[in-house]
Amino acid sequence: MHVLRRQRETRYGLYTEAERRRRDASRWTLVQAILAPFQFAVFLVSLALVLRTLMTGEGAVAANASVVIKTLVLYTIMVTGSLWEKDVFGQYLFAPAFFWEDAVSFVVIALHTAYLVCLLSAKLGETQLLWLALAAYAAYVINAGQFLLKLRAARLQSVEVAP
Repeated sequence: MHVLRRQRETRYGLYTEAERRRRDASRWTLVQAILAPFQFAVFLVSLALVLRTLMTGEGAVAANASVVIKTLVLYTIMVTGSLWEKDVFGQYLFAPAFFWEDAVSFVVIALHTAYLVCLLSAKLGETQLLWLALAAYAAYVINAGQFLLKLRAARLQSVEVAP
């Protein structure tokens, strides 16, 4: 009986050659490239509204609405990001190349979801709710930084591999 052996690709940096080709061919790559800066813009607007409300006591409705919008954008980018990961790495989450980014993403999602639960159930007062939003935003900034470092690593890898 003849045993077929898979040829293993060497991983140089973030992607193997096959993963890089799948990344470049995936429609989710473009979706992520559009959603990530959009989410950051939503974050900046929401952060300003939340801080304004905490400092002045005014604009709570706008601040809360902006956190809800930010959370919905976060859910969207998480779902589309998992579809991208499936296209590129063959699994929806926790591919070895993005394990820690995905792990921190779940902390970010948990904090944003806790905010929504507290908002809808009125479990927290206005100030505590906005502090919870800031905690979620701090985790988001850490996670965004992780992804920016991966993006930089991918670009450096592309330069090294380019003919």
